[in-house]
Amino acid sequence: MGRNLIETIMGAVVLLVAGFFLLFAYRQADLGAVKGYAVSASFLSVGGLANGGDVLINGIKVGTVTDQQIDPNTFNAVVHMSIKPSIHLPVDTVATIGSESLLGGKFVKLEPGHSAQTIPPGGTIAHTKNYESLEEMVGKIIFLATENGSAKGGNGAAPSAAEPAQPEAPAPALPNPAPTSPGEGEGK
Repeated sequence: MGRNLIETIMGAVVLLVAGFFLLFAYRQADLGAVKGYAVSASFLSVGGLANGGDVLINGIKVGTVTDQQIDPNTFNAVVHMSIKPSIHLPVDTVATIGSESLLGGKFVKLEPGHSAQTIPPGGTIAHTKNYESLEEMVGKIIFLATENGSAKGGNGAAPSAAEPAQPEAPAPALPNPAPTSPGEGEGK
């Protein structure tokens, strides 16, 4: 009976210490939602951005993504964010969807402008850059590489519709070569 009591107390102490470390890690990692004023931004694509995602300025968390929805008129993705009350975003701020890594989560990156006017609570970030997935970027690189290769004539491709075929100019006539051996070109 005494042994079970000691094991129970030790188990409770271990759970208490583990809970303390989890609480400490949660507070240090700043994983909680930011309580502040609401702003929104409209994007063509958010590329898998999740509610609760970070809103960053120069790599520092200043807000949280609170909600996402589709605008029924434009079919754009509207992202709602909560920004710290101490951060006053200029009206020329630019919002971009970023990615932590190839497989990492998405976040909203804010690039504050230089305007003296600020976005009011409930306002909208008017300037956005749309998210491009890795596949879209690789496709653009391949397209540019093949376009530059065909412009140089390196792959022998036919001219595109934008470049009409030019008729080949005749080669200039070369003068007759001079005789190479004595007596070969002399009159008979």
